[in-house]
Amino acid sequence: MTTNLIKNTAQTHKLNYSILIEAKEGGYQATVWGLPDCQVFATTKEEAINNLHELMENRLKNVEIVTQEIESPTTEHPWMKFAGKYKDDPQFDDMLADIEAYRRELDAEMEEYYRQLDAEEEVK
Repeated sequence: MTTNLIKNTAQTHKLNYSILIEAKEGGYQATVWGLPDCQVFATTKEEAINNLHELMENRLKNVEIVTQEIESPTTEHPWMKFAGKYKDDPQFDDMLADIEAYRRELDAEMEEYYRQLDAEEEVK
């Protein structure tokens, strides 16, 4: 497995993040969704949002955001080794016909069973 580190050459000027705001006793707690360590508490909702924005700005001043690309290993599907296994078998069509006949037999038995149940319901 190989990995490639892709650096963004263009500077992004804005970063969007979701904030979870919870009303707590005495104020509001604001947390960056997915970053539980980025959290503030304030008396008003607006103050909590502003404080969290300030916290995020300070945290992101000296960081670099990169994207990492990982190539997954290619493996053969486990069932592919059986594909076409019976293509030249002269008995394969007979086997399929037997399976189909057996299924029809089971379906007929179930149909008869349900007819009997319906007949018993009508008697009641």
